[in-house]
Amino acid sequence: MKLCMIGTGYVGLVSGVCFADLGNDVICVDKNVNKIDLLKKGKVPIYEPGLSELVVKNYKNKRLTFSTDLKKSVKSSDIIFICVGTPTKKNGISADLSQIYNVAKEIKSSINSFKIIITKSTVPVTTGDEIEKILSKKNSKSKFSVVSNPEFLREGEAIRDFTYPDRIVVGSNDKRSNRVLKNLYGPLISKGAQYVYTSRRAAELIKYASNAFLATKITFINEIANLCEKIAVNIEDISIGMGLDKRIGSRFLRAGPGYGGSCFPKDTKAITSTGDKFKTNLSVIKSVIKSNKNRSKFLLNRVNEILNKKIKNKKITFLGVTFKANTDDMRDSSSLSMIPSLSKKGAIIKYYDPTGYKKEFSKVKNVSSANTIKESVEGSDLVIIHTEWNDFKSINFKSLIKGKKFIIYDMRNIYSPKKIRAQGFKYYSVGR
Repeated sequence: MKLCMIGTGYVGLVSGVCFADLGNDVICVDKNVNKIDLLKKGKVPIYEPGLSELVVKNYKNKRLTFSTDLKKSVKSSDIIFICVGTPTKKNGISADLSQIYNVAKEIKSSINSFKIIITKSTVPVTTGDEIEKILSKKNSKSKFSVVSNPEFLREGEAIRDFTYPDRIVVGSNDKRSNRVLKNLYGPLISKGAQYVYTSRRAAELIKYASNAFLATKITFINEIANLCEKIAVNIEDISIGMGLDKRIGSRFLRAGPGYGGSCFPKDTKAITSTGDKFKTNLSVIKSVIKSNKNRSKFLLNRVNEILNKKIKNKKITFLGVTFKANTDDMRDSSSLSMIPSLSKKGAIIKYYDPTGYKKEFSKVKNVSSANTIKESVEGSDLVIIHTEWNDFKSINFKSLIKGKKFIIYDMRNIYSPKKIRAQGFKYYSVGR
């Protein structure tokens, strides 16, 4: 099939490359000329394991092309995926849909034959209705179909999630589109993926409800971890005991710094905004947002206690600063509030992240990036394990230091407290 992916961000690029790898002809479109030029050279602007290899392979095989010409790309394609960003508005709550609607306005003048227009981006309920209105201003409804087909890709696991999805959700009231999309996703359905066909509005809400529930699980276990620290109980025992209940499940029950990234923060806000719009108080999700916002403050208070309230001139190392492992995504990472807060209190901070230097800290006083783990911990008073990269899971801390031993604050519970303390280190973790 001939596909057009509009937007070469995380969703559009990963989905487009994977569709090409399934044998489809895919055009990835973006108005950013530099990004398109880099992609043509096989250089991927985002960090995602395995993605570069697939880009090079499918570009060489001519199943994957890159373009800045949206109109031409739409005209030569059968299925159009809208994959542009839907960030939080400046009001801090609802989703900014300006990119979605701008793309719809460009598409409407390029419909030269029947087109299936799909929102792959995460959009609030009724967005599909608005796109349909925009397209109808210049086209008969018999010339196009607007479908919701949300993505469920985890950063760091995106290629696997696309190839072996739990479910494929297609929201449409058009049987013709349903037949085409079931055929498009046929190779994945044959491997066991559940194909869920529903209304367009239901598909839009499934995505938001899913992310809000996962964010709730993370926030819930973090609050239980706070209680565990007060009553000398190991949070990992609680997570295991809960997770074995099939109604609950073990995933997303790991205590840590709180959720971040490109999805959960903006999607939890957007669904509560939709609730308010339709006069429905989504109080549980609102509480989740508030609790997660306070998570960094709680952990910073713990740092203050660990250092006996003497942060000024202390050398603090952050191992990992991205919101999770296997991604270079800094969006809503808890390090973005922790590091500046510690800097304001007079701490001297070094960080090491496998994805390198972060411009987000370039203007923060007394913050520097290290090239190796060893370099980052030299002379440190406190080492904070912030992100659960594999690089940090088997560090021999003894071999890294000469002289005084630093304190370790393991925010991801990677290590055994007994083993680390046996090596002579002061060790603190979350909920243990």
